Amino acid sequence: MAVRTIDVREKVMARNDELATEVRQRLAQHRVAALNLVSAPGSGKTMLLERTLERLGGDLTLAVITGDVQTQNDADRLARHTDQLVQAVVTGGACHLDARQVLTALDAVDLASTDLVFVENVGNLVCPASWDLGETAKVVLFSVTEGEDKPLKYPKMFRQSRYAVLNKIDLLPHVPFDLDLAVRHAHTVNPALEFFFTSALTGEGLDDWCAFVRRCARSARN
Repeated sequence: MAVRTIDVREKVMARNDELATEVRQRLAQHRVAALNLVSAPGSGKTMLLERTLERLGGDLTLAVITGDVQTQNDADRLARHTDQLVQAVVTGGACHLDARQVLTALDAVDLASTDLVFVENVGNLVCPASWDLGETAKVVLFSVTEGEDKPLKYPKMFRQSRYAVLNKIDLLPHVPFDLDLAVRHAHTVNPALEFFFTSALTGEGLDDWCAFVRRCARSARN
């Protein structure tokens, strides 16, 4: 008897792309930007978002969707810095968010009065690179404690991202990290990658980062 092979992954990815298109259309309808923040665990995504909400919460209406494997700890942290709803997607072991989860989360967001949506993806530089969430752009974070070769080890994520944040630069005097080399490695993978250099702990570089967030929101409105 003949054997029929069904590519389950291909079907799942195709359905995800359909839902990502729905996300993108809904955001465009309301002229709202969405930034998908991706990184390895411990790069500082949550603290960067905490500082962003503190600085911009009075000027912009920011919606936040967080993804975590088991807990809603990150969402609880972020909720202390905003009066907007923070939605926690607990994946139960899955290593990434998908477009269906984002689309469901948007049902609870008043997009008509929202300036920008932050998606804090699961801490992982592999799986999230393959999943379109309907975002305006991916923003990849890595820190000076992770090694200059991060872009070379995870090239797909850096190719898929439009922006990069190199975080924890306050630690540069204390760790053997070559910042220029890290940027060169990233630009080898993606020459168009635009960098921000930040310390979410001390606040260094956050003015440039927050100005960028404002530009994203303003660009979507125009």
